[in-house]
Amino acid sequence: MSESTASPDLDRLIVGMPKAELHIHLEGSLQPATAIELARRHNLTHTLPTTDPARLADWFEFTDFADFIRVITAIQNLIRTADDFALVAYQAGAAMAEQSIRYSELTVSPYNHTHIFDKGLNIGAILAGLEEGRRSAKADFGVEMRWVFDIARNFCFSGPGGVYDPHPAETTLRYALQGQESGVVALGIGGNEEGRPPEPFAHAFREAGRQGLGRVPHAGESLAPWAAGHVRGSIEALGADRIGHGIGVIRDPHLLAVLADRAIPLEVCPTSNLRTRVCERLALHPFPHLDRMGLMVTLNSDDPPMFGNTLNDEYRLLSTGFGYGPADLARIARNAFTAALCEPALRRSLLEEFDAWARTHGLEAASESR
Repeated sequence: MSESTASPDLDRLIVGMPKAELHIHLEGSLQPATAIELARRHNLTHTLPTTDPARLADWFEFTDFADFIRVITAIQNLIRTADDFALVAYQAGAAMAEQSIRYSELTVSPYNHTHIFDKGLNIGAILAGLEEGRRSAKADFGVEMRWVFDIARNFCFSGPGGVYDPHPAETTLRYALQGQESGVVALGIGGNEEGRPPEPFAHAFREAGRQGLGRVPHAGESLAPWAAGHVRGSIEALGADRIGHGIGVIRDPHLLAVLADRAIPLEVCPTSNLRTRVCERLALHPFPHLDRMGLMVTLNSDDPPMFGNTLNDEYRLLSTGFGYGPADLARIARNAFTAALCEPALRRSLLEEFDAWARTHGLEAASESR
């Protein structure tokens, strides 16, 4: 999608800059050709509108956020075995290497795979596939991947504002705890927020925190009046360590101050917000305002093949759309390493690598606290 064209020198800096990505969905990272391969493997080509990879992108022209949820759910249905998970994870690692992404926390929705679709798939197979994929990617590309296990809101309520069913959340928490030795670092919530507030999930997130998991709910993905309340609920009821998206907080000055004072990072995804129509146009996107107000903002691609973007494109967007220069781009990139939920020794190593790169490019100020 991106039409951003940074200057050649700045583009080279963006492409070569070590990066971390904290908000990308594994299922949403699936390339069209791989989706078709999996559909053929499982006799599911009838679930796709076309088997032409070049035309499958047309399917991703969503009419609204609900339409996007329908498409991503269909994509999840194609991933049906441990080998499928290994393939998708490995390809995600290859895409990271192509963009100088050194570390990524990829969101996976395991309950959808074990309960929503009739796959005969269990959590053991999912974890085995993810582990094989990430180990192979590290061996071949030198990249580090960790997992966020995500509760899909859509399957926890009978409808917007409906009765809450705790089973998906409790099952996902159990899966996440089981996967801690296989790279699972956090519990999250995703899906359509409207009419589905965060507070009912507090029981699962309290236990996740007690057991050493990070807490990274999607909240405030909309700019609607209710969105800031979901960010507040995620902080107060869920003890959020980071907020997925979070742009709806722009409506609440007090909450902006809370996020800045507590240095709770936001995982902002500008192109995603444009493609899912939660933001009308780039000029209205609050990213630069959140940054100027002192919040710790990170930059992410969310579902790159589905949105026609890459993480590099997002950095180009900051340059061409908001006027960010090399020092500010590097500062934003460093935020993601700082906010990573991996083991402390790895985070220190990644930060040291980034700071060494910044020094070689005369960007030492990027490593200083704001």
